[in-house]
Amino acid sequence: MVTGAAGTMGRAVMDRLGRDGIRTVGIDVKPSPNGIVCDIADPVAVKKAIDGIGPVDILVNNAGILSNNKSEATNPEEWHKVLAANLDGAFYLAREVIPGMKARRWGRIVNTCSLAAKTGGLTAGTAYATSKGALTSLTFSLARELASFGVTVNGISPAYVNTPMVTEQLTEAQRQAVLAQIPIGRFCEPEEFAHVVRFLVDPLSGFITGEIVDLNGGVIMD
Repeated sequence: MVTGAAGTMGRAVMDRLGRDGIRTVGIDVKPSPNGIVCDIADPVAVKKAIDGIGPVDILVNNAGILSNNKSEATNPEEWHKVLAANLDGAFYLAREVIPGMKARRWGRIVNTCSLAAKTGGLTAGTAYATSKGALTSLTFSLARELASFGVTVNGISPAYVNTPMVTEQLTEAQRQAVLAQIPIGRFCEPEEFAHVVRFLVDPLSGFITGEIVDLNGGVIMD
């Protein structure tokens, strides 16, 4: 199951896993190929969606929304909207699929975190950076909880993937300023993100859990 399936990164993940023979189902608030429409911020809707799909062995929590507003410009409605989409949805989905994964003693959960969790948001706003920091902590918590059941939980922390979030929601000046800070000198491609997802869900990656994989072109090296 891949959330945010109608977006650029979600489609890339669906395509990559599909080429490996993995049967994929997408979830998005917008219609998408091989997907269902669901507001993941609604726990009732999430439960209904999971019940209709059946057993889920791989969950990729990729859905998210961007906010560039800093603290004083962030009103309560925006704060709750961003946290609901970027954090609550991942928790609700994980909570629904975890029992089955534990019973089968195998599962993979991959969360799309962000460089913003470490930097406080080079261009992203307060709510977005906070939501991704909390998603990183959720990744650690679930990884610790589920390790003994054969279920791994990891995150990918990309920086500026070549999607509408970069091409449309940043100004040209912001894009050039960001590029100047990326040693590799370009933005990440969606297919590169999907490749890391594929690596983390592979059976041979079963000894990796509670890890946040940086995918940032060298912006932060640690």
